[in-house]
Amino acid sequence: MDGAQKSDVSESPAEGTADVLDDLQTLEVRDNSSSDEDEFYDADSYAESVSVKALQRFSNCSAESSDSARMSDPGAQDNGEESHANGIKKRRTSLPAPMFSRSNFSIWSFLRRCIGMELSKITMPVIFNEPLSFLQRLCEYMEHTYLIHKANTSSSSIERMQCVAAFAVSAVASNWERTGKPFNPLLGETYEMVREDLGFRLVSEQVSHHPPISAFFAEGLNKDFVFHGSVYPKLKFWGKSVEAEPRGIITLELPRYGEAYTWTNPSCCVHNVIVGKLWIEQYGTVEITNHKTGDKCILTFKPCGLFGKELHKVEGYILDKNKKKVSVIYGKWTEVLWSVDPGIYEVGKKNDKKSTEKLAKLVAAESSGPSGQQAEADEADDIPTPEVPETVTVLPGSKLLWRVHPRPANSTQMYNFTSFALTLNEMEKEMEGLLAPTDCRLRPDMKAMEQGDIDLAGEEKNRLEEKQRAARKQRAKTEEEWHTRWFRQDLNPHTSTADWIYAGNYFDRRYENCPNIF
Repeated sequence: MDGAQKSDVSESPAEGTADVLDDLQTLEVRDNSSSDEDEFYDADSYAESVSVKALQRFSNCSAESSDSARMSDPGAQDNGEESHANGIKKRRTSLPAPMFSRSNFSIWSFLRRCIGMELSKITMPVIFNEPLSFLQRLCEYMEHTYLIHKANTSSSSIERMQCVAAFAVSAVASNWERTGKPFNPLLGETYEMVREDLGFRLVSEQVSHHPPISAFFAEGLNKDFVFHGSVYPKLKFWGKSVEAEPRGIITLELPRYGEAYTWTNPSCCVHNVIVGKLWIEQYGTVEITNHKTGDKCILTFKPCGLFGKELHKVEGYILDKNKKKVSVIYGKWTEVLWSVDPGIYEVGKKNDKKSTEKLAKLVAAESSGPSGQQAEADEADDIPTPEVPETVTVLPGSKLLWRVHPRPANSTQMYNFTSFALTLNEMEKEMEGLLAPTDCRLRPDMKAMEQGDIDLAGEEKNRLEEKQRAARKQRAKTEEEWHTRWFRQDLNPHTSTADWIYAGNYFDRRYENCPNIF
């Protein structure tokens, strides 16, 4: 629903609406068939120029924290603390060098050879990249970890599903205007992140080269959740656009309730790759399943449509174990997400002014008491206030689930990175000696690009890819099998489908068997 108006929110819909809701029709939500993982960003192909020296080794923080996980959204606050070696610190707010201009590069001269082809098998010029690895893009799922902590404090399975749905939507919000392609991880490449302030630690590994598969595992520092998955998006070029068909299962486990949630991410498409302004849309159906209770959330990421009226919209509903619609979720994956009673949603959908005004009065009366005031206060603590007007019309009685963090003022000069993304490749002296030698922060091509040296980035990128190809040929020659270091191929315990499961022990920091990939 487009507009720019917002109304007060309350914890629950008005109880006095039964006479209106009796006549409502069942909410219909369009069911597309798309699934899984992140963006127009894949993980496997390589390119460009030759050699130069590798960067010195850096290292990241690790180990466990005894601090309590944060429940509120830290993205809404300014962290001005001194540096510490394991997460809680004042983090950088810009890259070493701004984004270079692509205006003199002919995208069409390269892409015209690729129409209809699978882009993960094509050598890509470094000019297309942003200075992050795809493994780091996976870490961007964790920007809104507070939603997981919030789910852990909810006594209702429906409220927990709302939080999980908001988390699933928030995981793709960073894709907005991110038209650069992340670096494809080398086979055996890893990434770790420990954030005491957000209450999590994560490790990921590139477990396969053909097809490209990235596996990740994150857990709460207080062991209050486990979040894991394996991702292998398939990229195709269609003449004017690049499409990423996501594949792979995402799993969130909440041990406190013995619950496991699984879902796949929507498809992503980057438009106008030849001429015009680049823009991104995400579309498809995301089905989130609570394997313990039987509750489900069906979310539809709507395609743009002929006149663009549906661009960025997300609509869906939560079904309880009896398949009864108990909540409707609506909003935009670029902005905000709300939940509301299904009946109220139907009234609002009809644009029946008389019925909507009646509902508004009833809901206003319901939310004017202490409980309604408390709901607003809680949301203000957890969710940042928007800096620009939102374009989602808020129905009376709606509950705010999630709001996107504002981008930093210098975002357009920094590859349209979020504040969280700006920190992902940050290196500090106190990190040295802790990182695995395969961590993508150590990639010389990516570091050169971050520092603004595009020629060196291309040379190093090509050197690393040639080194990887030579290693692959040598293994084939000696009939040596590649063995992953931190993940093993197995069945997902909740879906019984093929998955990559964390083997454990990464944070013991025993790296003697790590390959030399850089």
